[in-house]
Amino acid sequence: MKYCVILGCQQPHNSESSQFCQYCGSKLLLRERYRPIQPISRGGFGRTFLAIDEDLPSKPRCVVKQLCLDKPSAQQHAQALQLFHKEAERLDELGQHGQIPSLFAHFQQNRLFYLVQEFVDGVTLEQELAVQGTYSGAEVRAVLLDLLATLAFVHQRNIIHRDLKPSNIIRRSRDRKLVLIDFGIAKVLNEATALRTGTIIGTAEYMAPEQNRGRVFPASDLYSIGAICVRLLTGQSPFDAFDVASHQWMWRDRLPPSSTVDPALGKIIDKLLQEAVNQRYQTVADVLHALSLSPAPAAIAPPAPAAPTPPAPTAPTVPPSKPSGAGLLASAAGIDYQPLQRCLAARQWEKADTATWNAIRTILNKPPGGYIFSGDLRRLPCADLQTLDRLWTKYSLGRFGFTAQSRIYEAVGEDYRLFCEQVGWPLDNRNDRPNHWHFNSLAPPGHLPSRLAIGGQQWWQHGKIMAEKLTECHN
Repeated sequence: MKYCVILGCQQPHNSESSQFCQYCGSKLLLRERYRPIQPISRGGFGRTFLAIDEDLPSKPRCVVKQLCLDKPSAQQHAQALQLFHKEAERLDELGQHGQIPSLFAHFQQNRLFYLVQEFVDGVTLEQELAVQGTYSGAEVRAVLLDLLATLAFVHQRNIIHRDLKPSNIIRRSRDRKLVLIDFGIAKVLNEATALRTGTIIGTAEYMAPEQNRGRVFPASDLYSIGAICVRLLTGQSPFDAFDVASHQWMWRDRLPPSSTVDPALGKIIDKLLQEAVNQRYQTVADVLHALSLSPAPAAIAPPAPAAPTPPAPTAPTVPPSKPSGAGLLASAAGIDYQPLQRCLAARQWEKADTATWNAIRTILNKPPGGYIFSGDLRRLPCADLQTLDRLWTKYSLGRFGFTAQSRIYEAVGEDYRLFCEQVGWPLDNRNDRPNHWHFNSLAPPGHLPSRLAIGGQQWWQHGKIMAEKLTECHN
C-alpha cells in the first residue's frame, strides 16, 4: 500500500502499484525513493509516517517526518529552509549515538520539509506503562542509568532536548535499550521563524517552570527526567502529583499501596523536581554521581511487556456534606452541590459535566440548555467557582477541573491552539457535540469540564477568563 502525505488529501490510501494519488494526483514516492505506508502520529507541528526505502534491496522500514509550517511568507520559508539544514546537521550528529535514531535524509518536496530517520522497533515507556503497570523503584533507577547516559551525549553537544516524556523514549526490542526520539525540530522551526506566536516547546506535564518563560538550560531536561520518574512510579500524570494549594510535590502519596521507593532515590527525584533552576542538579554527571552514592538495588532485568488486566479503580468515599455556604460545598448562590459530588465520586464524568454547567446556568440566570458567553464567567461568585473546582480536582485526583485547565493554559503561553492539543479538545467549537469528548478517567489532563455550554463570538476566550478568575478568587 502507498499512503498520500499531501495535507488535506481526503482519500490517502492507494494501491501499491499506483504512482500518483488516485484522489489528489500527487506523487506518492518521496524523493523518488521513500514510500509512506501508514501514519504513526500527528501534532500541531508535523506528522510522522512509517515508510519503506524502495532504493535498497532489503526494502527496510524507516520513519518519515513531515514538518508543517503555518502558511509562511517567501521570506519566512527561506529562513526556515536555512534553519532546517542547520537542525538536520545537529540531528545527523546526534544520530551517531547508538541510542538516538540515525538521520538518513532531509529534503524539500512541494515546499514541505521532510526528515527520514531510522525506524526503532519497540514500545515507548508510555505504552509499556499502560501494559505492565507502575514501575518499581529499582526499575526506575535502571531507566535513569540508561537514559542519562544518552542525555549526557546530547548535552555535551550543547543541545537541549526540551520535550522529554515517556512517549519520546522507546525501549528497543532487540536489546531492551532505551532510545531517545523526537528532538522537536518542527517546533524549533516554527519558533525561530516566528510562524506561531507564543510557541512554547515542550509538553506541559513534563515541562520545567522556566520553559513557560521561554528559557531553557540543561537542568530543564533534568526536571523533565524527574517528572518522568513520577509518571512511571505512580502511573499518574505529574500534574496529579503536585498539590496546587500547598505548592508542593506529593508524588509519594500517589504511589500504589504495595510500592516503596528507596529514600535515597526519592531524594534524587525531589532534587530533579526543584522549581528553582539553581536548586536542581545542574548536569547529568551530578545526577549519575548521586545515583552512584545511593544504595544500589539487586540486579534486575529490564521490564518485559506483559498484559495484565489492571484492577478497576475504586471510587473515593464521599465525605459527609457540609451545608451550602461553608466548606467543601460552599455556594454564594444557594446551589446544592451534593448531586454533583455524588456523580464525581462515582466517576460519572458526563453526568458531572452536565451538572456543572447546569449549576453555572442557574447562577448566571441562563435558561436550561442555553449558551454561556465568555464574559458571563466573570460574574461567577468565587465561592461557587472554587467549590466546582475543588470537587472536580478532589474526585479526579487532580486530573480534571478548572485549576488543571488553567495550569495548562498558562503553561502553553495562552496559545489556544496548543491548549486544545494538550487537553484533547477540537480547535473549533462549530461542531461541538458530546461525542467529541472523552467522559472517562483516561481522558487527557484538563479535558473536563468540557466547553459544551460555551457560546458567543468570543467563545475561545473562556480559557483565559477562567484562569484570570481563579487567580482573582485565590488572592
